[in-house]
Amino acid sequence: MNNLQPWTSLLGRIFLSAVFIKSAIGKIFGGAGTQQYMESSGVPGWLLIPTIIVLLIGGLSVLVGYKARYGALALVGFLIPATLIFHNVFIDPTQEIAFMKNLGLIGGLLMVTSFGPGRISFDDQSIYRE
Repeated sequence: MNNLQPWTSLLGRIFLSAVFIKSAIGKIFGGAGTQQYMESSGVPGWLLIPTIIVLLIGGLSVLVGYKARYGALALVGFLIPATLIFHNVFIDPTQEIAFMKNLGLIGGLLMVTSFGPGRISFDDQSIYRE
């Protein structure tokens, strides 16, 4: 089973980061609608640019495994307020699902923070030793 660990860590990072990278791209190309949605929830529209930056850089960091722990923490720092602000109406089943999905994402990101990105990453120091 240990032979699979580097590959499962890599696949986990790919799947985990895809959510954030896709979200950043969607916000880049649908910025006006996203900004209106943010403002309708009481969030200043100017926060769209920092949001895109955190999602894109954090997602790429986790994906390639470069400073992945910092990238994961930045994404957790984004997800906690975003989840509490935008997915807090549990009467709506879609909001409850989004809330629970974000909890799962936070859990995965905390695992990257705790255990690192794995062997197949730019953070893996063993590739530099020979």
